[in-house]
Amino acid sequence: MSKDKTPGRSGPDNTAGDKSAKDTHYATLRRAHRDAKRERGEIPTPAPQKRKRASTDDWKPPALAPDQVLLYGLHTVRAALGNPERKNIKLSTTQNALVRLEIGPVDSLGVPVEIVSPQDIDKVLGPEAIHQGVMLETRPLPVRRLEALKGSPLLLVLDQVTDPHNVGAIMRSAVAFDAGAVITTQRHSPTESGVLAKSASGALELIPYIQITNLADALSELHRLGFTTIGLDSEGPAPLEGTFSGDKIALVLGSEGKGLRQKTRETVNALARLDMPGAIKSLNVSNAAAIALYATRSYLKS
Repeated sequence: MSKDKTPGRSGPDNTAGDKSAKDTHYATLRRAHRDAKRERGEIPTPAPQKRKRASTDDWKPPALAPDQVLLYGLHTVRAALGNPERKNIKLSTTQNALVRLEIGPVDSLGVPVEIVSPQDIDKVLGPEAIHQGVMLETRPLPVRRLEALKGSPLLLVLDQVTDPHNVGAIMRSAVAFDAGAVITTQRHSPTESGVLAKSASGALELIPYIQITNLADALSELHRLGFTTIGLDSEGPAPLEGTFSGDKIALVLGSEGKGLRQKTRETVNALARLDMPGAIKSLNVSNAAAIALYATRSYLKS
């Protein structure tokens, strides 16, 4: 009669299994010993290895139509899907991201849903986009007119702020302090895009983003609508807190490097500075916007 060679049974044929189990046990003990020595500082902790990202050398951004916008990221897409003013075309998502979106039954979305892999989205957005497994093809939001803002007591105007990450951060602050709109120029300013929307983290759906042709003309129209326009300048003649007047304020902030353009400086009602007692006298434009919005909202409440 032949010997029983069923795996897992004791006997001469299970020697390899016993040896493997012992090796695993000893390997675990060795790792625990090394970890203990690292905690005591006896051996150095190895630097964490960064996950290699796919190369961007062979990737080219898709040619988008003027009325085509690609949004991505869980928070951004969830906010866009919840915005009744959005005209959405198609939702591309991984199965896992669809669960994390928490948007309920897909049949009630009113937009086609395509289940894809993360690599499928990488091919469209590029390997550097932090898309979290979800991408929404949509149309730009409806154009807003300055006239529609006359009932808002607080506006934010950007004079050629070019970095979409800064503009996105500014939009979040504008929503936090209940500004009526973010107004910027059509040239030298970011258009509605996935990068801008991702940086705004949902704020793009909550506040009008108005791009105008001529900033000086727009400021003049705001004057006719009853707004006091105040330009932020590090060399402004007075602190911002002492410059407020009226019951409607439009704050004007300049570009990251050059600040306000000369024509803008000549058009605003007043120039003001943020007083900073420390050694650094200038801030990133998104930080300056948040501080100025807080000070203005405090004035309007008084």
